[in-house]
Amino acid sequence: MLIAGTLALGTLPAQAADFVPVNPGFPNPTPHSQQAYEPEADFTSRWTRADARQLKAMSDPSAPPRENSMPEEYTMPTIPQSFPDMSGGQVWVWDTWTLTNGQADQLSFKGWEVIFSLVADRNLGFDERHTYAKLGFFFRKADVPIEQRPENGGWTYGGLVFPDGASGAIYEDQSFSHQTEWSGSTRIFAGNKLRTFYTAVAFYRDAAGQDVKPADPRIVQTEGRIFADDTGVWLTGFRDQHQLLVPDGTLYQTKDQNSSVNFRDPFTFEDPAHPGKTFMVFEGNTAGDREAVECTAEDLGYDPADPQREVPVGEGVPGGPPEIASDANLRMGNVGLAVADNKALTQWHFLPPILSANCVTDQTERPQIYMKDGKYYIFTISHRSTFAPGIDGPEGVYGFVGNGVRSDFEPVNRGSGLALGSPSNLNYAAGFPFAPDVNQHPGQFQAYSHYVMPDGLVQSFIDTIGTSDDFRRGGTLAPTVRVDINGAEVLVDRSYGTDGLGAYADIPANEIADVPDTPDPRPIG
Repeated sequence: MLIAGTLALGTLPAQAADFVPVNPGFPNPTPHSQQAYEPEADFTSRWTRADARQLKAMSDPSAPPRENSMPEEYTMPTIPQSFPDMSGGQVWVWDTWTLTNGQADQLSFKGWEVIFSLVADRNLGFDERHTYAKLGFFFRKADVPIEQRPENGGWTYGGLVFPDGASGAIYEDQSFSHQTEWSGSTRIFAGNKLRTFYTAVAFYRDAAGQDVKPADPRIVQTEGRIFADDTGVWLTGFRDQHQLLVPDGTLYQTKDQNSSVNFRDPFTFEDPAHPGKTFMVFEGNTAGDREAVECTAEDLGYDPADPQREVPVGEGVPGGPPEIASDANLRMGNVGLAVADNKALTQWHFLPPILSANCVTDQTERPQIYMKDGKYYIFTISHRSTFAPGIDGPEGVYGFVGNGVRSDFEPVNRGSGLALGSPSNLNYAAGFPFAPDVNQHPGQFQAYSHYVMPDGLVQSFIDTIGTSDDFRRGGTLAPTVRVDINGAEVLVDRSYGTDGLGAYADIPANEIADVPDTPDPRPIG
């Protein structure tokens, strides 16, 4: 990897005459080899500032207000404001995942498709949902043609997954004011056994809603059973909670190092290159006290001859390249890796992160490993608001491709990383989901928390559609879209559905669970 910021003076080196800019006025992306390393190796790929600045290089500076400035081939089609509600007004719905096996196939169970979602009471304001989130589940008949389903996807809400209070039992300090359940993944094993991996978070707040202690996020696993008959699906178990991982402060930042630490969203998988092992990716932050971790030349990733390069704080000289913003080091997102130590998947240990986004973004949410044509992809999501100063890009999916689960991952699509963004105009401020900027594209906050499914299908939830003079909040699943994934190129399939938008909340199974289709007896009482 090329190292930037090593020049003692601001003058360009002799090889500057050989430097060829990819996009005049913008830096070149960092070269990445896609080379694979052993999962235990001490190598972490970097999504560099040089890479992420390609996002702005792709944006049309002449795009007028309320128009998308990003390339259409990387942009999710605009969702109409007249969307249906999948829960019939019962609950808010956001982060959602499917019933899978270790290869991320989506399995139907006894003729039913099953999904798991973060849910919250509709009596709460939509922006209050995070501290009251619970894991819920939905089911619908499998193999029903789209044209025969209701517009809202045809899902039935099955209720909460865990017994009341079960997820809070892992905390030694029971004085929390709120305890919530955040995203993860659910796998089916032999017969009807399920293991749900999720994020438990305890909040310690006073009556005014102020933190008296940092929130405490932990990655947890719990086991249950799934049953079905001709009328629907139900779950049992999930009482015993197994704490798997807590940040260690060496590889992954702790709540004491950063009171706003990101540590969540476990996704487990089996790697055919390492049979017998089960791995997990998750969202983390680079370890170290929040304001003490510095941006390095490797994090910046510039060619030393690039006239558009930046240098780390303290290395700038008069007439030389600019220093990065002094608070860019507050954005220290990464994609973590862990490996299971037992077959029950109740004991794990950390491995070094497989991707860092130091000084690029603070959040690499809901990471997943996706395999296609011998390639390994990291897909993760990030907000426009969590990018570091000097970096700008849309809400959406960001992707990286390599030759193994630990690789020198290459950001997809012109080296930027953008795989599927919501329509956005980088010439105008973002605003907020509860108050979107009037000049912004009405679809900027239309979808978030994307999950890439088999055959390139992508599901997400609706947040906000519209601008400050006319907008509607979501809390339900968005239309499914499809992307074509080929090497380092990920393109929106505009032939899918209607002009690229498929059906709402369409999450089809691509495999059938290997169980007898005999209906299960319903519990009495």
